[in-house]
Amino acid sequence: MLEINEEIIRLVDKAIEEDLVGGIDVTSVATIPEGMESVAKFVAKAEGVIAGIEIAGLVMRRSGVAGFEALRSDGDSLKRGDLIATASGDTRSILLSERTALNFMTHLSGIATLTSRWVSAVAGTKAKIRDTRKTTPGLRTLEKYAVRLGGGVNHRFTLSEQALIKDNHIAASGSLTNAFASIRREFPDIEVEVEVDNLDQLREALGCGATLIMLDNMDLEMTIQAVKITAGQARLESSGGLSLENARAYAMSGVDFLAVGALTHSAPALDISLDISDSNSPSKGSK
Repeated sequence: MLEINEEIIRLVDKAIEEDLVGGIDVTSVATIPEGMESVAKFVAKAEGVIAGIEIAGLVMRRSGVAGFEALRSDGDSLKRGDLIATASGDTRSILLSERTALNFMTHLSGIATLTSRWVSAVAGTKAKIRDTRKTTPGLRTLEKYAVRLGGGVNHRFTLSEQALIKDNHIAASGSLTNAFASIRREFPDIEVEVEVDNLDQLREALGCGATLIMLDNMDLEMTIQAVKITAGQARLESSGGLSLENARAYAMSGVDFLAVGALTHSAPALDISLDISDSNSPSKGSK
C-alpha cells in the first residue's frame, strides 16, 4: 500500500497546476454545461500490472471530482478490457484531471509491467531484479513503488542510505582500497557496495572485506568466473549489458541481483483509457 503523504500531495498538486497555468480548461468550459455530472471509467487497453490507482484517485479528488471508486488494487494483473476504477461527479472536473491521472497511472503501470517481465525471466533462480537511481526527477518514490509492485526490489533511495564506490571515487581516492578504508573510517556502520570492472578489482574488493559487489558490464563468462572467485564471501550484483533475453543466463550464473536501470528510465507506458459512460445535464434553471 502506498502512503499518501505531504510529498505526494504536493507532487500531484504541481502536476494539476501544469495544465492550468495562465487560465482555465477552455475546451471543457466551452463545450460542457456548468453543473453537468458524469461517470467515467478507467479501462485497460493492454495486458500488464496496474500501479498508481491511488494516485489517480488523489488527482481526481484534488481536481474537485466527488467520487472515485477503485475496482482493482495496485499490483493486480490486467487483461485488455478490464475495468480498473470509476470516477463520478462534475464533468468539467473529470476532464480537467483526466490526462494528469492517466499520466501517473500509465507511467507507473508501465514500470510495474516491465519489472514483472524481468522477474518472470529469472524465476526459479536466487537472483532478484533491482532498480537503480536512474529515475525521473521528482518521481523516485512513486517509480520505486511501482518496481516493488512488479516484484522487484529497490536499491538505495538516497546517497545517504548506502555507500557505492564507483570508478570516479576510486580515481579520486587513488585506489579502491583507499576509497573503501575512507568510508569505513568516516561511516563505520553504513553498508558499502563496490563497483568493479574486472576480476583483479573483484579480488581487491574482497580483500578489503566488501560484502556487496557490483559487476559492472562484465560479460557472462567473466560473471561466472567472478561468482567462483567470490565463493559466497559477498553478494554480487550484475549491472550493464543486461536484457530480457540474457537475464536468465546471468541469473543462473549465481549472482544475487540484476540491476536494471531500464525499469524506470525506459519502461513504455501501459495503455489505459478514461471514457465517459454516462452524463446528466444540469436541470433547467441551474447556472
